[in-house]
Amino acid sequence: MKKVSVVFLDRDGVINKYPGHYKYVTSVSEFHLLPRVKEALTRLINGGCKLFIISNQAGVGKGLYTQQTLDNITSTLRQQLGKEVIFDNIFYCTHLPDANCGCRKPKTYFVDAAITQLRDKGLEIDIPKSFFVGDSMIDMEIGKNAALRTIMVLSGRENSDNASSWTIKPDFVANDLFQAADLILNS
Repeated sequence: MKKVSVVFLDRDGVINKYPGHYKYVTSVSEFHLLPRVKEALTRLINGGCKLFIISNQAGVGKGLYTQQTLDNITSTLRQQLGKEVIFDNIFYCTHLPDANCGCRKPKTYFVDAAITQLRDKGLEIDIPKSFFVGDSMIDMEIGKNAALRTIMVLSGRENSDNASSWTIKPDFVANDLFQAADLILNS
């Protein structure tokens, strides 16, 4: 099997503007790509990386927006990124945090699903060259749980002022996805 580098990405605060603590992107009009995201993702793809989004979207389970709205937001994401950026898959956990489902981050259910999907295509994840990029402790935790290298981006929930209180230390810290792409491609 051919080994590939895989980049798992959180969505809010990494790809699009973070809506704020305990808030959600509840409509297409609230979805705004962060600067240089398209360029960063294009560079990762051109560098041979496979891309997956893994995002908790409990707003659906809370009734703040519908599955159809989430699907429309995802369609908007794909349209704004254009034909150059193709995700291998986009996984959302829409369950409530207290539902104790198997797919909510920091559980590795969707990472495992992505690995299976790649295997079905004759590809094997190169763990030492694969990353989880996120903006929260939950993202760093899923990365560590899946034995991936982690990159905390400061374009969303967390900021450098909080670093001393981070319960899980990321392998790298980047200002945004563009800088994270540099770290990934140069590692």
